[in-house]
Amino acid sequence: MAGEFDVEVVGEGRDLLLLHSLLTGRESWAPVVPALSRARRVSLLALPGFGGSAAAGPLVEDYADRVAEYVGTLPGRPEVIGNGFGGVIALALAARHGGKLDKLVLADTAACFPEEGRAPFRAMAEAVERSGMPAIVPTAVKRIFPEPYLAAHPEAPAERREALLRMQPKPFATACRALARVDLRPALQGIRNPTLILVGELDAATPPALAGELLAGIPGARLVQIPACGHCPPLEQPEAFLAAVQPFLGQ
Repeated sequence: MAGEFDVEVVGEGRDLLLLHSLLTGRESWAPVVPALSRARRVSLLALPGFGGSAAAGPLVEDYADRVAEYVGTLPGRPEVIGNGFGGVIALALAARHGGKLDKLVLADTAACFPEEGRAPFRAMAEAVERSGMPAIVPTAVKRIFPEPYLAAHPEAPAERREALLRMQPKPFATACRALARVDLRPALQGIRNPTLILVGELDAATPPALAGELLAGIPGARLVQIPACGHCPPLEQPEAFLAAVQPFLGQ
């Protein structure tokens, strides 16, 4: 713990901050942390309202400002990798506090969701408030992983269920509603951090078209699409994830 932040730090070197997705915790980074931490001091931060981290306000920008407080405790400008909700927070962090950051990796991230993408967030918020976290487990598993992965990894649903049941309904619902209303498109042109955009070819939660919107908006950004991958590349295809990220970070 570091103040109001629940964080695990691994390795030595330049700082690298990892921000997990809505439907996973920081354990989702486990397959890639050993490789990343060989040349970086990696901070695995539980997002505001998750784990033991203090909650933020109702907007994605509030989450970003809270994460910026943690960034302020680091000795230099960290590189940041965000997946899903963590990527949306990383995007807002770069837009609002970009001078405090170095390189940015946005994995399966969107600046804004169309209405058909917002409705599931509202539905998940209402479901967990009404019936608790178990109510959204089947939906969440299908949003994280595509069917071919689930067919090849029958253990995945039970693992995700365990992770989801550790979350608290109220902060989860708050995060869902923050994603349902977010629109960071006007801020994209102002981002000056070197940016790599990753997207799973089969991501149903943040499809490749939304990654293309980031590519068009962020000056100098690069895009890598990971074939046959869903919403969480560090879990689903860690080797492909590292093959894209490590050269970008200069590892």
